[in-house]
Amino acid sequence: MDYPLVSVIINCHNGEKYLKECIESVLNQSYKNWELIFFDNCSDDNSKKIFNKYVNRNNFYYKKSEKTLSLYEARNKALNFTHGKYICYLDCDDTWNNDKLEKQVNFLEKNKNFGLVYSNFYIINENKKFTSIRFKNILPEGFILQNLLKEYTIGILTVCFRSEILKNYFFNKKYNIIGDFDLMIRVSKQHKIGCIQEPLAFYRIHENNFSHKINLYINELSEWIKQHNNEFNLFYTKIYLLKLKIKKILTFFYFK
Repeated sequence: MDYPLVSVIINCHNGEKYLKECIESVLNQSYKNWELIFFDNCSDDNSKKIFNKYVNRNNFYYKKSEKTLSLYEARNKALNFTHGKYICYLDCDDTWNNDKLEKQVNFLEKNKNFGLVYSNFYIINENKKFTSIRFKNILPEGFILQNLLKEYTIGILTVCFRSEILKNYFFNKKYNIIGDFDLMIRVSKQHKIGCIQEPLAFYRIHENNFSHKINLYINELSEWIKQHNNEFNLFYTKIYLLKLKIKKILTFFYFK
């Protein structure tokens, strides 16, 4: 097998707390042909100082936005600096298993008709001090549009994209929360999506942001449903939205 270049994008806005752990999880990958694009979205903490400890490496690139951007606009802007055949996103407070890139590149090199591959992942709950597997059942793969509308199972931190997929679709920058969901629905209409069933990443939940995030999620998903109501069968998506509203009322301990 060839060893194509993977572009790893870390979008950062004041992510100093877990940034070293995040970067180290990329450095520790068993797959070695990657570049790291650190896109600094106008941080005013020590994020740049932490990243600068690694700048002597020839595959680390620091890029800074001229102004503070929305998350999904920042994700799109960072794409301009990538050179890889494959592209992955990793946020500052999340980490990867050491074999994440190796397993996903192997999959995509062997399965040319798949546009991307994702995996299961672990949830780290900071306040309640536990780690759990996010999905207990077998995750879908192939043409999975209807599966994703019924239950959305793709964590962006687990995805490895073919670069032409992202550069043809892009994230919708108007969203703050559901941009990943919106992108994956659009991609899944046309492309097969692969899945590695085992967890390959760790997603960190911050409970202090729960109320703010769930309000945004509900508002954005409600608007998305209105916009696409005549395009898809959204029965299960509407059920999911109702469950979110119930969780909000009950102040459930986490959501994703």
